[in-house]
Amino acid sequence: MHTENPDHAAVKPRHSVRIDAVEALRLLGEVSLGRLVFTRHALPTIRPVNHVLHDGELVIRTHEGAALTSRARETDGRGVVVAYEADSIDPVTHLGWSVVVTGYALPVTDPDELSYFRSVLSPWVDGTMDHTFRIRPDLVTGVRLCPPQGA
Repeated sequence: MHTENPDHAAVKPRHSVRIDAVEALRLLGEVSLGRLVFTRHALPTIRPVNHVLHDGELVIRTHEGAALTSRARETDGRGVVVAYEADSIDPVTHLGWSVVVTGYALPVTDPDELSYFRSVLSPWVDGTMDHTFRIRPDLVTGVRLCPPQGA
């Protein structure tokens, strides 16, 4: 059953403005949740994950049975091609931003880095998060949704 949102008809289309890579990464540092996209069995897979921005790279943690962990083993250390999307869009005003980072997810193996990331990136779900990945952004795009022009 489809229910009409009474506010939907009153919302005018938003004006979109591109965000440069520097601003996009800054915005990613302001939120802690995004969506990780990668392929599994040649099909797109999306997982919500929390992240931290560190030295211009996104860092996430996963568990032993996670699809990304399994996929990373298949690449012999080359990394997994991923996209990562995060946003902050107000559900009432429909204003905000969305950023997409595309790059390689590589396992973090340095013991000092692993210790540091465990201290600053706590899992949102129960269970042991044994694996840590950094996403090196090769392509960063973003858009800001602004009030309609002339409004």
